[in-house]
Amino acid sequence: MNRIYISLLFVFLISSILSAQNPLAIPPVLSGTAFELNLQNGSRTFFPGFTTSTMGVNGDLLGPTLVLNAGDVVTMNVHNNLGEETTIHWHGMHVSAVNDGGPHTVIEPGTTWSPQFEVLDKAGTYWYHPHLHEKTAEQVTNGITGFIIVKDPEEAALDLPRTYGVDDFPIVLQSRAFDADKQFIVETAADDIMMVNGTLNAYLEAPAQVVRLRLLNGSTNRTYNIGFENNLSFSQIGSDGGLLDASLYMSRLRLSPGERAEVLVNLGGMEGQSIQLMSYASELESGIYGAANPTAMPMGNINGYAFNPLNGSDFNILQINVGSATDNPVTSIPATLVSNTPYSVVDVQATRSLLFQPQQMGPTGMVNGPFVINGATFNMNVINLEVPLNNTEIWELTNMTAISHPFHIHDVQFYILDINGASPPANMRGRKDVVMVPPMGGTVRFITKFEDFADPDVPFMYHCHMLSHEDDGMMGQFLVIGNPTASRESQGTAPYGLEVYPNPVGVKTVQMNINLPEAGNLEVAIHDATGRMLSSLDFEEKSVGLHTFELKLPEELYTGIYLINARLNGQTIGTGKVVVK
Repeated sequence: MNRIYISLLFVFLISSILSAQNPLAIPPVLSGTAFELNLQNGSRTFFPGFTTSTMGVNGDLLGPTLVLNAGDVVTMNVHNNLGEETTIHWHGMHVSAVNDGGPHTVIEPGTTWSPQFEVLDKAGTYWYHPHLHEKTAEQVTNGITGFIIVKDPEEAALDLPRTYGVDDFPIVLQSRAFDADKQFIVETAADDIMMVNGTLNAYLEAPAQVVRLRLLNGSTNRTYNIGFENNLSFSQIGSDGGLLDASLYMSRLRLSPGERAEVLVNLGGMEGQSIQLMSYASELESGIYGAANPTAMPMGNINGYAFNPLNGSDFNILQINVGSATDNPVTSIPATLVSNTPYSVVDVQATRSLLFQPQQMGPTGMVNGPFVINGATFNMNVINLEVPLNNTEIWELTNMTAISHPFHIHDVQFYILDINGASPPANMRGRKDVVMVPPMGGTVRFITKFEDFADPDVPFMYHCHMLSHEDDGMMGQFLVIGNPTASRESQGTAPYGLEVYPNPVGVKTVQMNINLPEAGNLEVAIHDATGRMLSSLDFEEKSVGLHTFELKLPEELYTGIYLINARLNGQTIGTGKVVVK
């Protein structure tokens, strides 16, 4: 009897904890042109009596919102204090491959990565997160996620809510799983706890006027079917890459992992009331992670999936408590927004086909994977595609698995041409960088142009944004080949830097030019494509200015891309790459 009583008491306490209301955490803002981002370990008490280990940026969990202005040249000083390797990817932003933060750009523990780039994107909601091969899901789950808000004159000319934290709110949705000790579990179907901005059972105080929600699906696998209780209508004004042509009224919005959407909801006349933002998962089609059945086949399932109460059920995400209006509130929703001009199919120079398949056939493999693209799992040393600079291309995606996959491409935004042969819904006709590809022969075609950035050695990624699928190898990489037309980027930790020659190299010795900003101790290290250090040299008490050094490459190097890192007095001052043929 005592055991039964204790068990019931424990269940009651956990239920009480989860029903307790917590104010929504609003990430702090960083703005300007130089940003200091400290990746660090931390801890949080989500459940009384338990301390959960976390990761964050400039804090214990999640990261600050970075506000950028289109046309500015910005520097991101990313300090890795995690005690393990990582990367940071600027998801959705148009930057060069060496600044993109993909798996080739490893930030070693105790070092700083300082990419510098011009903000070439349109006003919109973007985000940053780790992209270390086979560790992305773990580091994102543990808490490294942050918003990027880009502003431009077109958006500023519209009468929209834009007072951050007052009528303009960042909302990151993340379902999480905890073990018995209340530590995060990464690859599991037990993600039955909803977190919004890292807050359990959150509520938001919002004014009785038009408010803007910048929605980001930062979950590992889960897709949400967003709506308000009582089917209160709202207006979508933006998708992944910026504002739409017009405001679109709706009562449901499907958001897959990696996708963003900006919505306006008119809370005018609702002062003193509360309303729930919900996911109507019972309405999701079979074959989507989050639906009652994640498979589009009669057989096969994900282990433990059926026992997760969020799957196939309608559930609350965020309670909004409506207070008094602010001074000078926005009280109406603009009908027209900006003008998007999709690329013309007349200008298409190439069509590429990507086929999604399970690595092993059968009911289990069709749903759980691992999955491959064009028959290949991800290999850091294999370039899957080469794209000529300034090519306008159509990419055709075909999904022969039993589960939908949110496909993400780096470098570019695209316009969806069709889904299963039909024109996309109106809210998916803007600039996108993530698109859900339906299961069981489902197809998506999009059109894009590969402008501004070319690099013969460092690739961009394309992959499924279900992070467990990505980490299991559902990813490929492409080089953009040609002479870059944009010039205001630093490929590493400018203004200094490192030049390596000859390059490509067929011998085991290379020369290096390094411009030192100050005198001190210089360390040069060479890493393979996974970030593993192969060798290093120390040069003591070098003077300011340009120096030439000789670096002997390890004899065991195979054909591939290798990264060279120069550190002065413990700080990275230059990165380079060498291609061994």
